[in-house]
Amino acid sequence: MTTKRDTSKDGFENQLQTFVLTNFKPIWQFIQSNKSLKHKVNKTLINSLIYKIPTRPNPYSMMTLDEHIPDTEIPKKTDTYTSWESLNDRTYTGRHLPPNPKFNSEGNLPKVEDLAVLFRKRDGKTIYSSKSTMLFPYWVQWFTDSFLRLDHHNKLKNTSNHEIDLSNVYGLTRKQSHLLRTFQGGKFKSQKLKRQDGVEEEYPLFYYADPAQGKVDPQFEGLYEPINDEKRQPADKKQYLFAMGVERANVQIGYVMLNTLCLREHNRLCDELAKNYPDWDDERLFQTSRNILMAIILKIIMQEYINHITPYHFKLFADPGAFTKESWHRPNYMAIEFDFVYRWHSAIPETFNYNGKPTHIAATLWNNKMFIDQGLGALMEETCSQPGTRIGLFNTPDILVELTELPSIRLGRQLQLASYNDYRELCGFPRVTKFEQISGDEFTQKKLKELYGHVDNIEFFVGLYAEDVRQNSTIPPLVARLIGIDAFSQALTNPLLSPKIFNKETFSPVGWEIIQNTNTVSDLVNRNVPSSGKKYKVTFDL
Repeated sequence: MTTKRDTSKDGFENQLQTFVLTNFKPIWQFIQSNKSLKHKVNKTLINSLIYKIPTRPNPYSMMTLDEHIPDTEIPKKTDTYTSWESLNDRTYTGRHLPPNPKFNSEGNLPKVEDLAVLFRKRDGKTIYSSKSTMLFPYWVQWFTDSFLRLDHHNKLKNTSNHEIDLSNVYGLTRKQSHLLRTFQGGKFKSQKLKRQDGVEEEYPLFYYADPAQGKVDPQFEGLYEPINDEKRQPADKKQYLFAMGVERANVQIGYVMLNTLCLREHNRLCDELAKNYPDWDDERLFQTSRNILMAIILKIIMQEYINHITPYHFKLFADPGAFTKESWHRPNYMAIEFDFVYRWHSAIPETFNYNGKPTHIAATLWNNKMFIDQGLGALMEETCSQPGTRIGLFNTPDILVELTELPSIRLGRQLQLASYNDYRELCGFPRVTKFEQISGDEFTQKKLKELYGHVDNIEFFVGLYAEDVRQNSTIPPLVARLIGIDAFSQALTNPLLSPKIFNKETFSPVGWEIIQNTNTVSDLVNRNVPSSGKKYKVTFDL
């Protein structure tokens, strides 16, 4: 049973800001109709979101723990201090709060296995989102995988460069990019494959030369080290796996769909630039097309994706030159808390329609044939014609509870993350004193109390998703607060958005016009599908 949540610990300023931003729609429409006023309010609102918690540089990183930790052991070294290396060695992941070994000590917390009940569905019932299509979780998994990249061998480290750089498309290194390129006209290597209806579409090349033996095509040797999940796939799936930027790029049809979309757009941009600038060589065409595509994706993140998340009437937008003098405008350094904030395994339905038939999520893993058969436009439209699921407890597909949710809790303990209440305090929320202040759902309150006994014992990962999702939002309040600091402050600091860089000279007049006229994922999709006179439905919103 759900009752009204106790809002006494939401904080007056937080409640006031939410009330103002989610009411008075005519006033917000007027503000957005005035260019000068719109820019001023946009800057004020984005700054207000970012300054809710202390900004970078964070005094601690994962370097404060032992450099190497076995997956099953809590590290013994718990000193917390700032060093030059911890501030600058970004091979390690950062952290907002220092380790708290006392909170994570043996006996203080419930057994990890006992917490599975918090993630499994109640009576097998799926709770669907009232706001988001399935494109929303697909997009989140895809774009965060370029910078939230914990090292498989050492979870204290991050293998990315901490930027939104589309490494999932272009590779993590120059060597990897080179393996994906034709070195002709700036383009990616690609191939034409037929849909079930016989129409050809463009895709990456296949990764395996001999799928049965797991033999990689020699031209892609050294592209990445396949992870175990890929290695275990049968030959009939391996034969359709593509050569793309990172080892997880083939993991699920949503990821592959977005990577393929970017490959097509990059190659299309190369053609546009070559037509307008015939004296440009291969390298300039490649680099400029890459810059244009990254600027487009950053714009979509800031203006379509972020505005889908928020319940506000004012629509935030990218305004690169407005923030360069802010104290938060510093080099990116991804924090472990940001990684936990984006573990939205409950957002993907266990079963959804594919080609009009109910299909289990397991069937879409490492199965590019499903994508090839449908084609980009049809699969994207079907994806956007059905809801994702609500982010929160009691809603994760069964196959992901053991694979993703419980390992997240174990990792939080190994990394000695502070408590849920500690993170509320960091983020400008009062500490909760009762379970009713976390959720209005009585079943949630009951299970949290049975497992943790007291609200001060609730772990960060569990607390994030125990909170009720706000009305007309997609995510709980603490998740939203942490995204406010880390997403905004690390998207707007992208080098391509610097006032000296974000101009026609960098992107070319043609590229600049393309950036200005591209606002949504729909814009990208509908210009990268075979011409048929049909406009496909592509949206985050139901």
